[in-house]
Parts: sequence; C-alpha cells; structure tokens
Amino acid sequence: MEMNRVGSQKPIGVFDSGVGGLSVAREIFRKLPNEQIIYFGDTAHVPYGPRSQSELIHFGNQITDFLINQGVKMIIIACNTSSSLSFESLKEKYNLPFVDVINPSIDVAIKNSTKQKIGVIATEATIKTGAHKKLLLAENPNVEVFTSACPKFVPLVEQGTVEGKEVEKIIYEYLAPLMEKEIDTLILGCTHYPFLEKSIKKVLGKDIKIIDPAQETVVMAKTSLQRLNLLNLHPNKDNEYWVSGDPDSFYKNAQNFIQDNIKKVNQVTL
Repeated sequence: MEMNRVGSQKPIGVFDSGVGGLSVAREIFRKLPNEQIIYFGDTAHVPYGPRSQSELIHFGNQITDFLINQGVKMIIIACNTSSSLSFESLKEKYNLPFVDVINPSIDVAIKNSTKQKIGVIATEATIKTGAHKKLLLAENPNVEVFTSACPKFVPLVEQGTVEGKEVEKIIYEYLAPLMEKEIDTLILGCTHYPFLEKSIKKVLGKDIKIIDPAQETVVMAKTSLQRLNLLNLHPNKDNEYWVSGDPDSFYKNAQNFIQDNIKKVNQVTL
C-alpha cells in the first residue's frame, strides 16, 4: 500500500475502549516526548471483550474516521480486542500507518521464555480469536501457550480499582491455572492490564517475566515513524482526549494513571 506523506508535526491517534490505552499513551510520553497524541476512549461501548467482530469493525471505522478528521499521521490501536478483530480490516480500508498491540509483544515474549511456556491473559474476545497463540507458534512451533480470559479485569481498571486483597483474589482466580502449567513468561494481552501489573506481580512472584504490550508497541511505532520520515523532532502542542461516554469519570481515572496535564476531556458521539 502506497503511503501519502504527511507532516511530522501532525499528532498520533491512539484509541481504546476506555482508559486501558493510556498505558500506551504513557509509553509514548516516555519514548516519544516530542509527539502530540489525540486519544479516543470509546467509553460508551466499554468493555469490548464480549462484543462481536462486526461491532468492533464498525466502532473501529467510526473512530478512525474521527481521528483522520483531526489530522493524525498514524493510528495506534491501543486495544488488544480491536487489534485481534479489526486491525487487518482497518489497514486495508485506510491509507494510513496503523500499529497494533499484539504483534509487538510476540518476539519479546519468545526471547524472554527459557522454558518455552508462555501464558496469555486477555479479554474473552481476544482469547477466542487465538491471535497470540497463532503468532507465537508461527514464530516458534515448539513453544507451549496457555491462555486465560479475564473478564473482571477491565471493569476493575475502568473504576480505578487496581490494588488490594479483593483485586489479588480475582487475579489469583484467573492466573492459578497458568501458574500450575509452570509458565515462565506472561503476556498482558489487554492494554488495561498494565495498570494491574503491581498486583499481578504480587500473585505471580518474581520468577515469571511479565510482558507489557504498551512498551513494545511504542518501540514499533517509533521505528515506523522513522522509516516513514514522520518522527517529530520538535516539542509539540498539548495532547487531546476524547471519549464517547462520560468525560468526568474518564478524567478522574486518567489523572490517576498517567502523568500528563489533562486540561479537558471532550465528549463526542460518533
């Protein structure tokens, strides 16, 4: 696909079902400090986990149209569920560089796993697609992949509850079967989950390596921007935050999760 050259000063679009994609935004601030982002949280439709592929493709198209109208130069799909179910469709439909959050975590997980036993936790929809498992086995057919859907995790993060005994109890419920399989590496297959990482580490112990997809995704985005000559070398404007649901609850959680001076959260109905 031939790419139209757009200015390096233009912002990066980032979208997720809610606050989870802020884990990707956080990494952009660390690794690409000159870039401006326009963040879209589809909070009117969160969680994405139980939704169908046709719904997610529809939401993805609406959000992409919105972000293109805001003049973005690249879109990061900061949601594993959308990455597994609508990434290919969006790449085919739009003449814009896209980065997903699944592919970047595959190589690093395989490199980190000494026992070749990798766990993946994600939403129900992502686990059903088998996206992580397919990509891991394509990279290394000898690896064993064990998966667990964690439907209670996204609601916990969306309400800002990421620590405490009750949270650890829920984490243990989902991770115990993977620990029994003696995994040595765990992929956080949802961008909401890095906000639970501290609690997940408490449950897992220090011997299991945790792969945060947000970190690897931003590395891949940076490489893509460099290749396309779109990397911004000069400090940019304030970031923008948009949601389809309640802006106040998003603002409150966002302030807890990321170190950015969020002046305003805008609401838009797509």
